[in-house]
Amino acid sequence: MANFRMLHTMLRVYDLDKSIDFYTRLLGMKLLRRTDFEGGRFTLAFVGYGEESDHTVLELTHNWDQKEPYQLGTAYGHIALGVPDIYGTCKELEAEGVKIPRPPGPMKHGTTVIAFIEDPDGYKVELIERS
Repeated sequence: MANFRMLHTMLRVYDLDKSIDFYTRLLGMKLLRRTDFEGGRFTLAFVGYGEESDHTVLELTHNWDQKEPYQLGTAYGHIALGVPDIYGTCKELEAEGVKIPRPPGPMKHGTTVIAFIEDPDGYKVELIERS
């Protein structure tokens, strides 16, 4: 088990182009690969801050025949990203129309500065200030 490592987290997304724009343009990830599977009627897009060979990435799965946005459920938590200037980052994201249900500030019972934003499908992304 010492050679195990996390490869990716998968999210089902309703509008793939909107989600790719959110994670790449607004959160600074790179689109690493995108593959259409015509027989299965779905597309996989992998985004991240580095190559899959040595970084954990995010897999965005778009099912072509999905007629309405997904139900998020109650078990899933969130993705967490470290950012150097959480207040400035949130200001820029808000200007782009990103929802910020929990503005930046110290977490309850602690001093770490966090915020929560939502991607186009409503998935929560926690921002944690890191210097």
